[in-house]
Amino acid sequence: MTTSDLSRLAPVGAPAPDFELHSTPDQTVQLTDFRGRPVVLAFYPADWSPVCGDQMALYNEMCDEFGEYNAQLLGISVDGAWCHRAFAEARKLRFPLLADFEPKGDVSRRYGAYRAKDGFSERALFVIDAEGIVRWNYLSPVGVNPGADGIFDALQALTPEQRGQTTAGSGKEQRS
Repeated sequence: MTTSDLSRLAPVGAPAPDFELHSTPDQTVQLTDFRGRPVVLAFYPADWSPVCGDQMALYNEMCDEFGEYNAQLLGISVDGAWCHRAFAEARKLRFPLLADFEPKGDVSRRYGAYRAKDGFSERALFVIDAEGIVRWNYLSPVGVNPGADGIFDALQALTPEQRGQTTAGSGKEQRS
């Protein structure tokens, strides 16, 4: 990725744009619902595509590790809530998938993670701290699974306060 690609993402150190998206056909989630703990936003192009399926399956396998950092993982794409529901059930996902469906790509655009020429979200990652500040971002080539190492490095770099913890001794100290 070029510097100009990275500069369009919601910047590190800035407040994360708030949003409200469907997590199921009849329920919504707001970013502020998770204030007080870190949030990992994983924007991805589409349910059912091979790379996206592998990426979401990897994160699903690591849900317990996200929990060790008190972090909530949220997957976001422009697919609808019904599509997300079928995909999550088929993959046995244990974290919410949010539908940036209508207006199409609105939240992806606010995070600088929308491919207007293709009509879907970029493969972009964000770590947001307990106070709602973007602490890390990463834009992966659309055909490449970015893995989870960068996310865990960013979570590890958060201070206890940024993790929503009041004592320095709580939380995971080192990632092996």
